[in-house]
Amino acid sequence: MSNLLDQLKQYTVVVADTGDIDSIEAFTPRDATTNPSLIKAAAAMPAYASVVDAALIRAKEETGSDASTREVVDAAIDRLAVEFGHRILDIIPGRVSTEVDARLSFDTEATIEKARRIIDLYEEHGIGKERILIKVASTWEGIQAAEQLEKEGIHCNLTLLFGIHQAVACAEANVTLISPFVGRILDWYKKDTGRDSYPAAEDPGVLSVTEIYNYYKKFGYETEVMGASFRNIGELCELAGCDLLTIAPALLTQLQETEGDLPRKLSPEKAADMDIERIPMNRERFDAMHKEDRMATDKLAEGIEGFASAQVSLEEMLTEKLETL
Repeated sequence: MSNLLDQLKQYTVVVADTGDIDSIEAFTPRDATTNPSLIKAAAAMPAYASVVDAALIRAKEETGSDASTREVVDAAIDRLAVEFGHRILDIIPGRVSTEVDARLSFDTEATIEKARRIIDLYEEHGIGKERILIKVASTWEGIQAAEQLEKEGIHCNLTLLFGIHQAVACAEANVTLISPFVGRILDWYKKDTGRDSYPAAEDPGVLSVTEIYNYYKKFGYETEVMGASFRNIGELCELAGCDLLTIAPALLTQLQETEGDLPRKLSPEKAADMDIERIPMNRERFDAMHKEDRMATDKLAEGIEGFASAQVSLEEMLTEKLETL
C-alpha cells in the first residue's frame, strides 16, 4: 500500500506552500506558492544572505542615488520575491505564485501596475509569464485587477477567498486560479461556535471548497480551485480530487509518512449530476453577499491585515540590512 501523498498526487496537483528551496526539492511538487512571511523566513536563513544582499544592491542601483530608503526597500522586495521564485522554478516543472502587496488590495490600478512590474522582473531572468501566477486578494477591486491582467496574458491566483460570492466573481472574471482558505474558515467556526473540533467530512472549510469545486465543474468554468491553509491531513483527504492543493512542508511530511487507502472525493463527473443553482454576480450582489457572510467579512479583513503586517515585517528586516551595506 502506498503513502497518502503518492495517492493524492494521482488525483490532485500538489503545490508546496513554502519559500524554502530544500523543502521544495524534497517533496517534488508541480507548483509552488510564496508570500511575504515565507520569503522573510527564507531570507533570514544564512544560506540566502548573499541573495538578500544582491537584491538590495540591485535595488539601490535601479532606484538611483536620490531614492528614499522606502523606495529602495520596495524595489528590493520585488526583486527578492522574484529571485526566490526564479530559484523555485529551477526545481519545479510548473508555476510559482508571487504575491502583490496586500496593502494594494482595494486599489485596482496599483495592483495592475505592481503585477506588471513583477512580470517584467521575471522576464529579466528569462522566465515567461506562463510560469507565473500573480497572487491577489479576492476583494472586488482585486478581482477586477485580475480580470484585466488575464486579458494581458498575466495569470492570477486569487487568495484570501472565503465565500462562494468571491469564487463566482473570480470565475466570471476568468481568473486562472483561486485559493480558498480551508483552515482559516475552520478557525472562524471553532471560535464562533465554541467547538473544539469538527470531523473532517463536516469541516466548514472542507465544505466550502467542496461547494466551490462543484459549482465550477457544474457550470464549466475553467478557473482552477486550489485549496489552501490546512490544519490537518483529514482536510486534505476529504478534498482528494480538487484541482490543486497547496500544502505546508509539515503536512506534506505527514502525508508521505502515512499509509492507507485514499479514495477520490471530488470529481467533475459527480458535480455534473448535482442540482446546483447558478448565482448571477455583479458589484451590488457581491457586496450584499459579502456583508451577509460574517465569516468571509471577518477573515478577508483579518487576512489582508495579516499579509500587510508580514509585508511590513519584511520591509523592516530589509531596512536594517540595507543600513549595513
